Amino acid sequence: MTGAGSGIGRSVALALVGAGWSVVAAGRRPGPLAETAALAEAAAPTAGPTPAAEGRGRVLAVPTDVTSAAEVDALFAAACRDFGRVDLLFNNAGVSGPPGVPFEEIAPEQWRRVVDTNLTGTFLCAQAAFRVMRRQSPQGGRIINNGSISAHVPRPHSAPYTATKHAVTGLTKSLSLDGRAFGIACGQIDIGNAATDMTRRMEAGVPQADGTVAAEPVMDVADVARTVLHMAELPLEANIPFVTVMATNMPYIGRG
Repeated sequence: MTGAGSGIGRSVALALVGAGWSVVAAGRRPGPLAETAALAEAAAPTAGPTPAAEGRGRVLAVPTDVTSAAEVDALFAAACRDFGRVDLLFNNAGVSGPPGVPFEEIAPEQWRRVVDTNLTGTFLCAQAAFRVMRRQSPQGGRIINNGSISAHVPRPHSAPYTATKHAVTGLTKSLSLDGRAFGIACGQIDIGNAATDMTRRMEAGVPQADGTVAAEPVMDVADVARTVLHMAELPLEANIPFVTVMATNMPYIGRG
């Protein structure tokens, strides 16, 4: 799983390991990634089967920049080396883009940073996972992409982020179709206002579509992790193509 150094990624890593999965935790920052690995190891059950190869460590931290094809290839090579196969990819790494910048003032490099991470990084990891899942025996696996409420409706001044999340939805649909022949299922979780460092500003107040600034409710990030775990543990004969999990009273239904 990518983006495992904090927030949603860390919470999902803990949930997966707690349920008996072996996890390869990827992220750009070695320090937070090592913290996630240590927490996940502590959360691991003392006994029981794992979906990956038995007799190996449950958590492997691999510092990875998902915008680099070479680093992504090295990530999946490490996963196969240590665990023998890849049953699940949680494509979680992402950046939010320049906050509060009007559309006409977005610099090309700001646009590219968001696109490179949120879209190209998701593509590179999904492609690497697809290659492994297609050739491994037993064949197949599951890819879960982290979308967003913004894959449906935008916030003000969020064009780079919103555009990439809409594109991730298209990638999810294509992967779901192209993976059928190889036992590869693909789904997407669209998350709204999970309590992480990235969403801390929601509670202080963020711009609304009507020009006002208002505080928004958040939900426990563990609720997101439980949803991902449910998607991950379905048999490959079943799939959740899209699911939305959000703070109940956030302004999504009725936004705009």
